[in-house]
This record gives sequence, C-alpha cells and structure tokens, in this order.
Amino acid sequence: MTEPLKSACARPLLLERMGRVPYGPMLALQEQRHAEVQAGTHADTLFLLEHQPVVTLGKNASTEHLLASRAELAAQGVELFATGRGGDVTYHGPGQVVGYPIVGLQEGERDIQRYVTALEETMIRTAHSYGITAARVPGLRGIWVNNNKIGAVGVRIANWTTLHGFAFNIARDLPGFKLIVPCGIHDRGVTSLGHELGYEPPLDEVMSRLAEHAAAALGRKLTVAQATPLPLWTALAEAGATDVRKFL
Repeated sequence: MTEPLKSACARPLLLERMGRVPYGPMLALQEQRHAEVQAGTHADTLFLLEHQPVVTLGKNASTEHLLASRAELAAQGVELFATGRGGDVTYHGPGQVVGYPIVGLQEGERDIQRYVTALEETMIRTAHSYGITAARVPGLRGIWVNNNKIGAVGVRIANWTTLHGFAFNIARDLPGFKLIVPCGIHDRGVTSLGHELGYEPPLDEVMSRLAEHAAAALGRKLTVAQATPLPLWTALAEAGATDVRKFL
C-alpha cells in the first residue's frame, strides 16, 4: 500500500457529513473553507456527502463527452456546472459518496502526485474492506475494478491548500453516467460497490470507512464535527451558468 502523506505531527481532520446537497452551494462552502484553512483560522476538513444530480465539467472538458443538451439534462432534473477542478466530464448524484478534503499541505506533504495517490488509496482501501479488489491503471486517474471505474479523482490545489476531491460509486444503478462519456474515456465503463457486491451497503457505513481511510492516507487524526450550513451562492451560480455556455 502507498505510504501516507507525512507531516511533523498528526494534524486534526474534521469530518463533516453534509447529507444530500446541490453542487453550487457546496462549491461555495468549499471555497469559503479553503480560504479559512489557508489563513490558518480553521482546521483541515473532510466534507462527505451525496450530490443532487449534476454533470460537472472540468478544465479539460470536451463537448464530445457530453451526450445530452442542457435542455435534456434539465428535463431529467440534472444540473450542468463548469468547475475549476482538473479532468474532463463527470456525474455526481444519489448513490455516490463524494469527498472534498480541504487540507493545508505542510512541509513534507507538498507533492501533488502523492496527494492524488492518497485519495485513490482511500478508495482502494475502502473497496478492499468489502472484499473488492480495486486498483490504479497506469496513465489514468481514479481506481478501477477490471475495465470499469469505481472511483474518480479530480482536484485543485491553490497555495498548497486543496479543493474538490474524490467520488466513490455505491448504488447498483447510476443512470446519470449514461449522459456522458465518463472522464472522456470511450473504451472503459463504470461500476459501483453495489454492482460488484450484488447488494448496496448502507451509505453511512461506507462514509465511515472512507473517512477512516482518508485520515490514515492523509496522515491526519479524524475528528467528527457538526455540518456547516451551506452559504448563499447567487453570484456564484450566475458565474457558473456563464462558464457553462462555452461547452454548449
């Protein structure tokens, strides 16, 4: 297994379970917490949640990988949002656990590749705890069960403080992935913990295991905290809508 990130001491990692939330307000909270962690006024945080159905467009997204128009997405209750993370097109929705670590990388931790690998390791260890062998594929991000992706990673790091994170598929059926070419990869599919197991383990249980493995992989001490209320985000929503137009 990959060695965890190492810092001088085990800093706290506050776990906030956010429930099922829309993408825009959660992005606003990430940005808010990023500023606080960067300024040293708040501890490192791991947000765990489900998103309401949304297709997100990374900085490298291609229109060829979006298989539905904005009107078609809206008719199915799926939001479309341009975001500042790396990568291509992905889907988030109920039945998928999304993790957003907002972490200030310290001296000895400032290695982007190792940070991304730590997020992958979090999902690999969680899958293994259910008896599922998941692994990395050379040249591709995320984790895979044979030819199918079970967990995705997309991050942004500004001033050595992290945003965005990972998404781990749980539900046996995630129809939203039919709306896109996931991560722009045409010759591979998508799977989930529920599909591989033949049943869906409780979401709270999976979240607990992800949190434990994330803290270990990041070299942090996990502490449960109360969920922060989502902020207002009207201005951010307008900016996101504007950014989306270049993809349509």
